[in-house]
Amino acid sequence: MSKRHIMVYYAWSRPGETGAPLQVIDDRFPTLFESRRMVFPRFHEFADVDQFDQSVAGFLDHIMKRNFTAFIDLTASLTGQSVVEIERVTDDGSITSLDAELLHGIDTLIVISFDSLRTMQSAQPEEIEALRAFLDHPDHVAFICPHHDIGDVAALPESEQLTRQIAEFEHHGDKTIPPRQRFGGFARSLLAGLGVPVENRFGMRPASEADGTPAPIEADMALDRLGLLQNVSTFNLHPHLPQLERLGEALDKLDVLVRQRIDTHAPPHPFAQQHTTFDALLQSRKETFAGNLLVSDTTLWSSTAGGVDSLRQFWTNVVQRPVLS
Repeated sequence: MSKRHIMVYYAWSRPGETGAPLQVIDDRFPTLFESRRMVFPRFHEFADVDQFDQSVAGFLDHIMKRNFTAFIDLTASLTGQSVVEIERVTDDGSITSLDAELLHGIDTLIVISFDSLRTMQSAQPEEIEALRAFLDHPDHVAFICPHHDIGDVAALPESEQLTRQIAEFEHHGDKTIPPRQRFGGFARSLLAGLGVPVENRFGMRPASEADGTPAPIEADMALDRLGLLQNVSTFNLHPHLPQLERLGEALDKLDVLVRQRIDTHAPPHPFAQQHTTFDALLQSRKETFAGNLLVSDTTLWSSTAGGVDSLRQFWTNVVQRPVLS
């Protein structure tokens, strides 16, 4: 049995997310009620209002966090111990920082940066230094995982903004997503603080096979020094996955380990007009840190968008990787 000690750190602020004004369509999660209404009969099991909170909090607890249950359960079965799950800011406003004390005894860290940019979650200097110290150990692995950044049109002339948001919306095709939904501020701040800035761009629709399964990933197996991609052929078909764009020093310090193909049958998207793939998994080069830093989308740890058998193999490879001294 693997002796790995795993932590999943949800970087959101619950008060920041649950307190989003419902009359504003952009930059917020849906409520549980809205989710039930938009995708009925899916989620009908949460219809009992006496048992299930129908607000944004209910969405976070009964839909969002449930997406990661398969990974957490598999990890517990492989390690014989529970995964440590932490929310950055809890309902009462209490903050659990990603500091040295929290990381003590952990060898595998997964930061789920599903935090809305509107809530301004940002890593503090002591958190960046704690993660840097964590990566000083050769056996340690950290996955920093933002999600998409859809509908960011602030740099465009006002006359072009709506047209661009419509194009992005039609490309991913998910009617439950608002025109603008931007995530991952905590991940961006961590990566920038470590000297490897990465920004999660857009929400790309990944390609699928004729039978509806995910298209194979394009992996650089020569770079897979931890064996994380052994017997892993696909990721998932979440309909809005980010291009993980390396900036500045990250171009020399991070490699692209996996690319995914973009769905050529989806409505046109400005990025897709110039690219056939998006960068789906980044990995630090050997000389960047003693340990290993990887950057992926949050849904690499989710079981709700297909490719589950291959994802379970990836999760197993992460949890059962050889111990490095």
